[in-house]
Amino acid sequence: MPRATTATRSKPTKNAKPSTKPAPVPAGFDPDAAATGDGLFGLDTRPEDARVVVIPVPFDATTSYRPGTAAGPAHVLEASKQVDLQDVQFGPIWQAGIAMLPIPKDIAALGRKARAAAVPVIKAGGAVPGNKAHAKAIAAVNAASERVHGYVARESARILDRGAIPALLGGDHSSPFGLIAELSLRHPGMGILQIDAHADLRERFEGFEWSHASIFHNVMTRLPGVGRLVQVGIRDVGAREVQFVERSKGRVRTFYDQRLRDRQFAGATWTKVCNEIIAALPREVYVSFDIDGLTSEHCPHTGTPVPGGITFAETCHLLELLSRSGRRVIGFDLCEVAPGAPGDEWNGSVGARVLYKLLGCTLRSANAM
Repeated sequence: MPRATTATRSKPTKNAKPSTKPAPVPAGFDPDAAATGDGLFGLDTRPEDARVVVIPVPFDATTSYRPGTAAGPAHVLEASKQVDLQDVQFGPIWQAGIAMLPIPKDIAALGRKARAAAVPVIKAGGAVPGNKAHAKAIAAVNAASERVHGYVARESARILDRGAIPALLGGDHSSPFGLIAELSLRHPGMGILQIDAHADLRERFEGFEWSHASIFHNVMTRLPGVGRLVQVGIRDVGAREVQFVERSKGRVRTFYDQRLRDRQFAGATWTKVCNEIIAALPREVYVSFDIDGLTSEHCPHTGTPVPGGITFAETCHLLELLSRSGRRVIGFDLCEVAPGAPGDEWNGSVGARVLYKLLGCTLRSANAM
């Protein structure tokens, strides 16, 4: 894949919608050639010229089963250069203008320090009451998480202020809180489509206020601008999380994985199921995609893999139907991709292709391609 020419933009205005003007194609450009650029998907579009800007967040302080998702952004970036640019569903997605910010070294260093502080607490199965070392570690990790949220919120605001669409590549699933917070201020009543193996509705997990297992508890209790959360693929869930859903009075709608399969076994088509999922969403939608929402053969090294889930093809179908539903995707995240052993590129390969599909869905829904 060769480098893409950067798109030309007029001076942005606050909260401006993305331009629908196609990006220019340079003379002699061959999108079928091998990638030569260093950017996302081998392109060289500058963030200030892109229609969608991806914020990388190499942070996984609280991943409770096994670490590694902090390396996800770099892993997906490298694997993205092997993705062919002509998508069967969404066409030449790259032409719209796609870029990723540089992977922030300070956030990576902060994540390593926070992870080191969190490990003794995680190994103990959570904070031991009265243990001063644990209390100090939890305070340090929570503070580091809040710094990450601040960084993400600031970058999101810059992207939105110039009329582009923000996206995020994690890192663990706590990473996108700042992006969701910023969007919820600008798009009150927005909905979230969460694809995930886990509900992530724990008030806190192992003592960490900003745990990867608490992202949507924090979103739904701290961000009144979020109108509804629609969860798909959930198959590992705690009793209090189920109670949270039941007490939400419809603000949280959960499509449990086993119940989806039961319906399909009884004859319901995946198209019918997808249409019901989409019907539960408001007009403006944020997509939060934890890679462990997929079947485990697609993401064997993610932090907390779970049997079951939706397939890559089912994901593609859901995203295409969403893009054609009249709803507008205002941002998204992809989290929890983790590399395997050296030389094992499978997790990044799948992650990069999910990312490209998310980009296609987002841009088509915004009439930007």
